[in-house]
Amino acid sequence: MKHVLFATAAAVAITVALTPTQANAQARDQIRIVGSSTVFPFTTAVAEQFGRAGRFKTPVVESTGTGGGMRIFCAGIGPAHPDVTNASRRMTAAEFDTCQRNGVTDIIEIPIGFDGIVLAVRKGAPNFEVTREQIWKALARQVPVNGQLVNNPYQRWNEIDPRLPNLAIEVIGPPPTSGTRDSFVELVMEAGCRNVPEIRAMQDARARQQACQAIREDGKFVEGGENDNLIVQRVAADRTGALIGVFGYSFLDQNLDKIEGKVIEGVPPTYENIATGKYPVARSMYIYVKRAHVDVIPGLREFMAEYTSERAMGDTGYLPAKGLITHPPQRRQEIRERTMNLTLMQRPS
Repeated sequence: MKHVLFATAAAVAITVALTPTQANAQARDQIRIVGSSTVFPFTTAVAEQFGRAGRFKTPVVESTGTGGGMRIFCAGIGPAHPDVTNASRRMTAAEFDTCQRNGVTDIIEIPIGFDGIVLAVRKGAPNFEVTREQIWKALARQVPVNGQLVNNPYQRWNEIDPRLPNLAIEVIGPPPTSGTRDSFVELVMEAGCRNVPEIRAMQDARARQQACQAIREDGKFVEGGENDNLIVQRVAADRTGALIGVFGYSFLDQNLDKIEGKVIEGVPPTYENIATGKYPVARSMYIYVKRAHVDVIPGLREFMAEYTSERAMGDTGYLPAKGLITHPPQRRQEIRERTMNLTLMQRPS
């Protein structure tokens, strides 16, 4: 489900994509932002602070998922297209190339901080430690049984490992368009299958990757949509004690009265453990800005300054208060300088 922060006026839509030169003919007086549901609360907080200052209109922030945001962002230049996209992973080389083909040639990449992907249950529900290999075995489309890959037969956690509880496997998480899903597949599923002997023995690299990445579709993993808050609500309302939600750490941090995170490989999902790299399922988060829109869309340069300010992302800023795990001070200063110098990103490797 999409959710939008509405400001006092809507942007004017233009149906024809403009070139960078044509974009100078201003047709919109309000910043438009799309992208990640995980980054959405942070960008919304910046947008609200920015709007309260009164100099510019409050930006419109829409949650479309990271992948969906990239497609919209990379579709073209001009006031018909968004100025910024949120991302809970780095832009891929393929997405960068799509941007280039569509005239979005100059992109400013702003790393805003870190986030951990958590597995959470209702507060008071049975909570047990897991490894990434156990999670993979619970959620993979196919798993090895007697040396052969077969459709996942596991229905309960103790079938994977008798030390785990006799609870049904029930997981709700993000859809494929979400950056959280991309990161979950990379940091949990791929890492979890890495040392499974039957997977390691596969000679075909593509088949090995498919076996690691594919998530079962028999109802044990349910896609909860792009709105992570809805996943939190489903988990908090669960009375069976079995339902596990997958989402970003900030949503756990804001709902500790309702839910609690699982310990993964002996490390609990805390701010300190994510910031220091101890927690095994952590990732970087970004916003991307079109250089061609800076100084054309009113307030875009000032919005970037607000986002990278110590007031926002400093150790005692309002973004850490919402669960953002910030970069160290020197790194924040580097990001701020690169951003305000409009330094362009290079093609991702």
